[in-house]
Amino acid sequence: MIAPDLTILTDDAQRTAGELADRVARAASGIAARGIGAGDCVALPMRNDIAFIEASLACRRLGAYCVPINWHSSPEEVRYIVADCGATLLIGHADLLVAAGATGIDTIGVAVAPAIAKAYRVADPALPADVEAWDDFIAGQALYAGPPAPQTEALIYTSGTTGHPKGVQRRPATPEQAVANDHMRQVVFRMGKGVRALVPAPLYHNAPNLVAHRAAALGELLVLPARFDAQGLLADIARHRITHVYAVPAMFKRMLALPEEVRAAYDLSSLQVILHAGGPCAPALKQAMIDWLGPVIEEYYGSTEAGPITRVSSEEWLARPGTVGRAIEGMDLHIVTDDGGDAAPGEIGEIMTRSAHFPDFTYLNRGAERSALDRNGLLASGDLGYVEDGWLFLCDRKRDMVVSGGVNIYPAEIEAALLAVPGVADCAVFGIPDEEYSEALLAIVQPDPGAELTGASVQQALRDRIAGYKIPRQIEFRESLPREETGKIKKRLLREPYWAAAGRRI
Repeated sequence: MIAPDLTILTDDAQRTAGELADRVARAASGIAARGIGAGDCVALPMRNDIAFIEASLACRRLGAYCVPINWHSSPEEVRYIVADCGATLLIGHADLLVAAGATGIDTIGVAVAPAIAKAYRVADPALPADVEAWDDFIAGQALYAGPPAPQTEALIYTSGTTGHPKGVQRRPATPEQAVANDHMRQVVFRMGKGVRALVPAPLYHNAPNLVAHRAAALGELLVLPARFDAQGLLADIARHRITHVYAVPAMFKRMLALPEEVRAAYDLSSLQVILHAGGPCAPALKQAMIDWLGPVIEEYYGSTEAGPITRVSSEEWLARPGTVGRAIEGMDLHIVTDDGGDAAPGEIGEIMTRSAHFPDFTYLNRGAERSALDRNGLLASGDLGYVEDGWLFLCDRKRDMVVSGGVNIYPAEIEAALLAVPGVADCAVFGIPDEEYSEALLAIVQPDPGAELTGASVQQALRDRIAGYKIPRQIEFRESLPREETGKIKKRLLREPYWAAAGRRI
């Protein structure tokens, strides 16, 4: 679980493998003394920090589930997740605990390190008298000497685009599944012994969480910046001779926006893999990353529920721009049409999968919603795509598809075209009510600083890139778009006012 030569670094602190192992063993002892055992839940409202890894590994030692909580969550959302998973212990950054208010359960507070306080513009508040500090808690414990428990992974709550988020609870792997799973992650993550990894994405999401824990188990260095910063990322790669980075496409955009002389100032020759997932990557954006850094860009497509489904290297992607890869070993991939039949090659349908090596999951307390995803033994993804010669291409989320005048339109394709327009920093495309066509396309565009864009100029730029019926009839401009830390745009927040004004729900 902890590589013997590992060092974990944040902007403020570091732990050697020995120090980490000692603290994890003491934390496990203390957590067990508070009544936590196999199958129980410990909630973690915490930003990327060494304490996050310590608490998570301690929970695994006990066979308990750690439940990372998105630090963007409102107090109500935090209390909902704590109650929904039945957590009996809360371990989190002090300011997040204070903001969440009373949860009614046992609580341990983690000090807000200076770099985190600066990055998020928060203070390190004093803990309530009945809340023990994490470092004091660990110092007061003996080393854990209990029996080994079946290993669990984090219980991840989905982002909750509709209603409350859902907890994806996976059963502990059988020994056979554990071996196959480890091989699968080696193929997908490309991380072996001695890896020097940097994870700037939030650990409350599944992919960065898995990458960070794999690096801790195999690597010699794991760097956890307080928060993503494009130039800071390049500096960390050069300073620490990083070999592997997990990123999301929104980070690529910010890295490429740096002046060329800034990008050229850092020695990035140590890089072996930049792994990305967490949402579609516009082909022009990915091509620019490969042009800059060479064939180190690796991608996988998957979900919290299904796990990794496909992977693709830079070389494979360059031969088939836009693909997200072939199905990984042990993954059964189908494209299914609306009538339930298998799609023909090149025909768009819903992506459905079955894994031979991933333990099954349920939605905690929502078994019916889990059952609703089952299609004769296949798992429905909600994503639309097509396969050509075994290579998968994504179209969009099924719920994001726009039907305008009886024609299916996929906003992700239009967004990719918009991002290639000079002066467009970010964008979101979605359907809004229309009396004639039922739905019409709206694009919300965030311009680059200083860019002079108009709706007409953007529409004209799109005419050379996409068919006329795909060009948004309306274009609005905003200074910024609401995004999660993973880079996913919160489209529901953007769409909702237009549908509410029409008296219709989305």
